[in-house]
Amino acid sequence: MPPTDIRIVLVAPSHPGNIGAVARAMKNMALSELVLVRPKQFPHPEASARASLAQDVLDAARTVPTLAAALDGCGFVAATTSREREQYFRVIDVREAAARLVAESRGAPAAVVFGAERSGLTNEELEAAHALVRIPASEAYPSLNLAMAVQLVAYELYRAAADVTATAAPAEAPLATTEEMQRLFAHVEAVLEEIEFRDRTESGTHLMARIRRFLQRAELDQNEVNILRGILTAVQNRRRRAGEAR
Repeated sequence: MPPTDIRIVLVAPSHPGNIGAVARAMKNMALSELVLVRPKQFPHPEASARASLAQDVLDAARTVPTLAAALDGCGFVAATTSREREQYFRVIDVREAAARLVAESRGAPAAVVFGAERSGLTNEELEAAHALVRIPASEAYPSLNLAMAVQLVAYELYRAAADVTATAAPAEAPLATTEEMQRLFAHVEAVLEEIEFRDRTESGTHLMARIRRFLQRAELDQNEVNILRGILTAVQNRRRRAGEAR
């Protein structure tokens, strides 16, 4: 059984040949939804040449201006990385990630995000993910070509989809979408401003980033997001009534 509703997202790919090779890797493993965020050159003849018989994947590929647009409607999101990251990010093995992606995609679209060839994904872009995926490789040379990384992830997705008994069941309630999480983050930030809760670190810029990361790690479902936003709204209403009384 092929993977279900799983989206491959490439952020700022610079080489059109890599985009074509990614399309071919996807079709090998029964994946069809490719989204490109700010590609440097696309469409391009080299992409078509490298795609071989996967031109249909390229033809259906969507180009969007932001990662948020690429993840529109998605529930579970995994992002790939080849570098050590701060402890605030959860990092899981590619095989574990594949099983989770397949399970979650049966309830809502899921996505795997890959960064630019030279720089990968920024910390800000990684904050959109529930978990980071690392592909085991030699310590002497762990960096993979973009198309190779997609091929390996796609292979694990195909295996996980075929092994239905080993794939965890999706959560009872669907995960909050990226749009719902963004609205929650904006609501939290607004309430922190209203109650004058400030970042006490030396730079004064890390508080919301930390909050975003631990809320992403919590993998909130839609009901939980609604509960948190209800609490935040109650705090706002109470402060407004108190202000009127004064």
